[in-house]
Amino acid sequence: MGFLQKLFSGPSSSSPKKNYYVFSVKCKRCAEIIEGRIDLNNDLSVEYEGDAEVYYARKTLMGGGKCFQRLEAEFKFSGNRSLLERQISGGEFVL
Repeated sequence: MGFLQKLFSGPSSSSPKKNYYVFSVKCKRCAEIIEGRIDLNNDLSVEYEGDAEVYYARKTLMGGGKCFQRLEAEFKFSGNRSLLERQISGGEFVL
């Protein structure tokens, strides 16, 4: 009975909170707004620049409505996971 109770009771209050960086981009071809997110605990790759840790993430987004243009977004985060830089090809950042 304890197994079924754990299975259907939902997440416990002690489960860790997810930490995401959420962004929106606008396609240059069709002007569709596409949302994306980066899991700051799992999607980042570390690179060491001197004494500092810098984290990188790359996301490829594609809309589903009007066109199928791929948007390539690259992000650079500091050691405490705050955004340092962002670049995109094929669109522009909205948020």
